[in-house]
Amino acid sequence: MLKQQIILGISNPKSPTNMGSILRAAGCFGATKVFYTGKRYDLARKFATDTKQAASQIPQVHCEAFADVSPIGVKRIAVELVENATPLPHFQHPDDAFYLFGPEDGSLAQSELDQCDDVVYLPTRGCLNLAATVNILLYDRVAKSQLTEYGDQLIRRSRDTNNKTQFRRN
Repeated sequence: MLKQQIILGISNPKSPTNMGSILRAAGCFGATKVFYTGKRYDLARKFATDTKQAASQIPQVHCEAFADVSPIGVKRIAVELVENATPLPHFQHPDDAFYLFGPEDGSLAQSELDQCDDVVYLPTRGCLNLAATVNILLYDRVAKSQLTEYGDQLIRRSRDTNNKTQFRRN
């Protein structure tokens, strides 16, 4: 079976804390690459908070525009609070996806939205933090996937080394 391509595109990120959380989520949920635009992250990168060191396993590539790096055959999905978008609970994720997120203090440009295959939004009251949005989107993808692994083996591989607890049913 071929590995699915799960690519993230982060538009002009400014917060090293958000990028650290995004990279951790990318590692936990199986993203294969992270592209970012703009100059702010390069200036803040040394302050990143990627506590699981996902950055060492997931390529992070600066690009001028997401259209320049979008792989052939991969669906481009914008994640934005915009009119006519599909609510995330009703969205069926494609096998191969390039998820595009706007900056913490703005939105994706209309020209970027126009190049997407679909736009989804998280039905919230107000806008979420960028890293929280990435985490929810990636979790939703895993939760809806037929390929998701479950069970104690996964728990043993995934949990922190200090966690050896078990639930004992009565």
